[in-house]
Amino acid sequence: MTRVAFIGLGNMGSGMAANQAKAGREVVAFDLSADAMARAKEQGMSPAASAADAVKDANVVITMLPAGQHVRDVYLEAILPNAPKDALLVDCSTIDVDSARTVARDASMQGFRTADAPVSGGTAAATGGTLTFMVGCREQDFAEVEEALKPMAKAIIRAGDSGTGQAAKICNNMLLGISMIATSEAFALAEALGVDAQKFFDISSKASGQCWSMTSYCPWPGPVPAAPSNRDYEGGFASAMMLKDLKLAQDAADTVGTPTPLGGAAEALYGELVRGGYANRDFSIILQMLRGTLQLNRE
Repeated sequence: MTRVAFIGLGNMGSGMAANQAKAGREVVAFDLSADAMARAKEQGMSPAASAADAVKDANVVITMLPAGQHVRDVYLEAILPNAPKDALLVDCSTIDVDSARTVARDASMQGFRTADAPVSGGTAAATGGTLTFMVGCREQDFAEVEEALKPMAKAIIRAGDSGTGQAAKICNNMLLGISMIATSEAFALAEALGVDAQKFFDISSKASGQCWSMTSYCPWPGPVPAAPSNRDYEGGFASAMMLKDLKLAQDAADTVGTPTPLGGAAEALYGELVRGGYANRDFSIILQMLRGTLQLNRE
């Protein structure tokens, strides 16, 4: 039986780890949250006392952590000193490209095979096992990475070598952040011009304005029942996480000297939303800020 060490059981990681267990794999899990560890046990996983304990005897180590520094620290302090040298190390966090490449380099120097494999799809896809993975790894390791990720995925795509998974993810999420703002602006303008929101959706979803932010994740309550807009923007993909990804994209753009003016504008707007007190609401709540219906904290 494949033994999977899963480190990081947050909103995304908990569902991902549960799907590894549902696939019949032995999952040893670790998170700093006692509640997360209790849920993991209920879902058939074995709680570990520490990240170091979790990775001992693992065939695959999967990490899902908040930021680059967390990934660097866990690799340096827990994974590299304690995991078997033949273990496959897969980081599914969304972090900066430099951290991803540094971790891969350090692990490779010690004989490990690694992949950066950030995800797209949100918490519903994490729970449902229908995430899209963007993978950066050596070509000869991809088949094994793909097999490791299958219980959590609907699509697994190799972007290139180490770091390219993260690069693809931040570019994708920059596009998503921009398109959600554009979709929200269009709804707000249509409303101001007297067009019914449902009628506008019916038209735009079948016309040249069609996009994922419109038809799969509509920010206006009603047209797409499964969208967070119908749950008062609770759950889904937090605005703070979108802001984090936009910042990563802008930092990367600055590093390589590529102009991304719309990405910069999106970062500024989501920064205003997060500072205004809506960090934990789904990022599609930007519609309500643009409509002027949110009371923002201006302190």
